[in-house]
Amino acid sequence: MAGHSKWANIQHRKNRQDAKRGQLWTKLIREVTVAARDGGGDPGMNPRLRLALEKASAGNVPKDTVNKAIQRGSGKLEGANYEEVRYEGYGVGGAAFIIDCMTDNRTRTVAEVRHALSKFGGNLGTDGSVAYQFRHCGQFVFAPGTPEDRVIEVCLDAGADDVQGAEDGSIEVVCAPADFEAVRQSFERARLQPEVADITMKALNEVTLAGEDGQKMKRLIDALEDLDDVQHVYTSAEIVE
Repeated sequence: MAGHSKWANIQHRKNRQDAKRGQLWTKLIREVTVAARDGGGDPGMNPRLRLALEKASAGNVPKDTVNKAIQRGSGKLEGANYEEVRYEGYGVGGAAFIIDCMTDNRTRTVAEVRHALSKFGGNLGTDGSVAYQFRHCGQFVFAPGTPEDRVIEVCLDAGADDVQGAEDGSIEVVCAPADFEAVRQSFERARLQPEVADITMKALNEVTLAGEDGQKMKRLIDALEDLDDVQHVYTSAEIVE
């Protein structure tokens, strides 16, 4: 894992999500609904839904609300028809962005994303303009203090692609998306609990930002994540405190 501020960045975003629980619930419920729509309502046969349910549980979304989301996705209840849309762009210092959205109104969503980017010195790009700078992969991040030798041992058996320790003591594990569930279960059996466990778009080369540029980038990321239609924000920016 490049750099030393990965853990600080993760904690900043986690704290913001905790402070905006209502908005977080909306995003989690949408993910459950779309996962059930695309892969069926049985989490045992739908890895995306299984991951969405784990996130909803971690976010303390009420079970009844989750069950209704599955029913809407499976067509058993009426509800809004969300489509998945991906936008690409640039922020401060040329750092790249991939912004994944779920929306029932593309015109509204692209206008809001474009406004947030331009307000903080970024701009919206065309399809494919930055996607090549990211890798679609499974990612696990362990808190500082986690025994790295134990993580490596589990990863060797589970078939993970890479394990890297950062200067701050955190550990990042990367695997192919198809291997995510197997690696996750291996960590569970070993009683190793990652702080982050997700299928993500990982930047291949990070752009380090500090000082005013770093703060401006934080505000841009926050503005994008505050948009109701935005599900995930991926960036190549590494913000140094």
